[in-house]
Amino acid sequence: MEKEEKEEAQVPEEEEVAEAAEEEVSAEETDKELEEILAEEETTEETAEAEEEAAPAEEEEAKPRRKKKKEEEEEFVEERVYTIPLGKAWLRPPKKRAPRAMHMVKAFVTKHMKLEMRVEAEEEKGELPQLIISNDVNEKVWGRGIEKPPRKIRVRAAKDAEGNVTVFLAEGE
Repeated sequence: MEKEEKEEAQVPEEEEVAEAAEEEVSAEETDKELEEILAEEETTEETAEAEEEAAPAEEEEAKPRRKKKKEEEEEFVEERVYTIPLGKAWLRPPKKRAPRAMHMVKAFVTKHMKLEMRVEAEEEKGELPQLIISNDVNEKVWGRGIEKPPRKIRVRAAKDAEGNVTVFLAEGE
């Protein structure tokens, strides 16, 4: 009995020694991996710096484009949230309901955001304000198919300095 107890006591000690050896090996491996990663980062930084020096004109052209997009998003003069009723679209035949719902969205936003209507005489003068409907709104209306548009939809309409109106899906929908 005493021998068995001694053997059992020795087994955990052997396991501890093996675990300690594994930890030492794994620590050495991680150190090597870290050195490799640092060496790779240094080479990528050097190549990135060389690329930046080689093509500064390309970056200068790309930066104004990014700024223009951000400025367009921030230049909203007026922003409103509307719930547009689309129930009357259901009076149409089934295969014409979703297109009718989209026409109703356009008409509602044009009326409530006081978007100027297109007149042939004004078109010759220059660009008129446009109504832009985001893809999310379109997908929401067409989401259940042509026959079953939603009864109502909540949108956020934003007018920019030029008078263009952009319609987004309201947050939370």
